[in-house]
Amino acid sequence: MSRGRLVIISAPSGAGKTSLAKALVNSVPNTVLSVSHTTRSRRAEELDGVDYHFVDEEQFEKMIDEGKFLEYARVFNNYYGTSHAAVEQQLSRGNNVLLDIDWQGAREVKKKVPEVCSVFVLPPSREELERRLRGRGQDSETVIADRMREASEEMRHHEEYEYLVVNDDFDQALADLRAIITGNEEQRRPLSTDVTNLLRESA
Repeated sequence: MSRGRLVIISAPSGAGKTSLAKALVNSVPNTVLSVSHTTRSRRAEELDGVDYHFVDEEQFEKMIDEGKFLEYARVFNNYYGTSHAAVEQQLSRGNNVLLDIDWQGAREVKKKVPEVCSVFVLPPSREELERRLRGRGQDSETVIADRMREASEEMRHHEEYEYLVVNDDFDQALADLRAIITGNEEQRRPLSTDVTNLLRESA
């Protein structure tokens, strides 16, 4: 049995990364989304072991001390981390594993797994990203402004990734990601001039 491929997918909030990752799992055989450990409280609709592995802070910090995470971070007073053993188990079974993490987590994973494939998902423009954030109808103007600033910061790190995919059309972006994961990278679309400008604005 051939070993699976470890793939990092990062993006600014609103670029559609999570939806694309879920669609990839449903459309590419033997592809799974890594389930992170977290210390935050479980929401009513969430399932332990499916959405997250929910653990308490003492248990999480014990795992840190034992070096059990590929990467971890503390966000808004809660820990989030990727178990090295869980990822390795899936890879050894021949499954591709998607890591839905930010650029800081990506740096940590690359130190431990140099051969990891990394993809950064971009919105087609800053205007479209803002439109999508507003379209959620759940954030205040202050939160939207904060997310736009965070997006600019995240996009400055695009050069640290092996591949860039633009989510201007969901099905096409999914096809680009599928080509990368299946080793047919040459089938991806070239980046447009608009995206080049977007990256220049964020530099």
